[in-house]
Amino acid sequence: MHIGTTLTQFIIEEQRHTTGATGDFTSLLNDLVTSIKVISNAVNKGALVGTMGALESENIQGETQKKLDVITNDIVMRHNEWAGHLAGMASEEMDDVYSIPAKYPLGKYLLVFDPLDGSSNVDINISVGTIFSILHAPVSGRAATAEDFLQPGTKQVCAGYALYGSSTMLVLTTGHGVNGFTLDRDVGEFLLTHPGMKIPENTGEFAINASNRRFWEPPVQRYVEECLAGTEGPRGRDFNMRWVASMVAEVHRILNRGGIFMYPRDTKDPAKPGKLRLMYEANPMSMIVEQAGGVSSTGYERILDIQPSGLHQRVPVILGSKNEVERVLGYHNG
Repeated sequence: MHIGTTLTQFIIEEQRHTTGATGDFTSLLNDLVTSIKVISNAVNKGALVGTMGALESENIQGETQKKLDVITNDIVMRHNEWAGHLAGMASEEMDDVYSIPAKYPLGKYLLVFDPLDGSSNVDINISVGTIFSILHAPVSGRAATAEDFLQPGTKQVCAGYALYGSSTMLVLTTGHGVNGFTLDRDVGEFLLTHPGMKIPENTGEFAINASNRRFWEPPVQRYVEECLAGTEGPRGRDFNMRWVASMVAEVHRILNRGGIFMYPRDTKDPAKPGKLRLMYEANPMSMIVEQAGGVSSTGYERILDIQPSGLHQRVPVILGSKNEVERVLGYHNG
């Protein structure tokens, strides 16, 4: 029985068109996909296996960790440390770089990941996900340092996310468009179900945490007020507002039907230039959005052009349908 194009087949066929490909990258992606399948199983079973609830610990961001934050972080590390493809890993849940144990060989890639994006939602059964980014190690075969990871988003070899919702999906780009794969649990494979994903240039939906409205900068306030004014306002049409508090879920909706997602700079905490992490969230999602024909910015500059200054650097994020994002950027520039 023909079951369609598997993710493994898709990656290998892409590898054949890449000059000098050795198979290391393909093997690394396969290991990463295995960890995503294991996480999907852990998220799916939830309270049945005692993985719900919070711990008494906090991550380096000062955020209370959920049990699944720690479990999923460990799953990614254990499935990707041993094969000899990586020189190091960095995670939103770890203070510093994770060094590959001495008993394993070192490779030529770096893995950056958020093991469970939107984990505040796990206890109420709302979609969560895993975000990842792959970079070239500056020196192959040498243990990675924190500085090795501080590469702008334009240097990403690959970016993707897994969405654990009504079905488990993996959305991936290697710089040649965006493709979506759905996990068929009966055969244990991700199958290509959403080839060549494209974000519509226009949209009638915007996503933002409206509780922060009083802290927004004037350009964002202006944009949202115009949307809320509907047919009686300057835009002359109605908009719908969405908010899931899971970046994976927000971006996935935009990839499928358009929209604009905003977690802008605000004055709520002047010490923080933004809420979302550049390395673990903004860069990989920006690569995906741009590869699908959308736009991603801080409001002042293209996110992928930012030179990171630290592993846990935060930035404002405005991304999605081209024409709406450019309208917000015009308000910033004006």
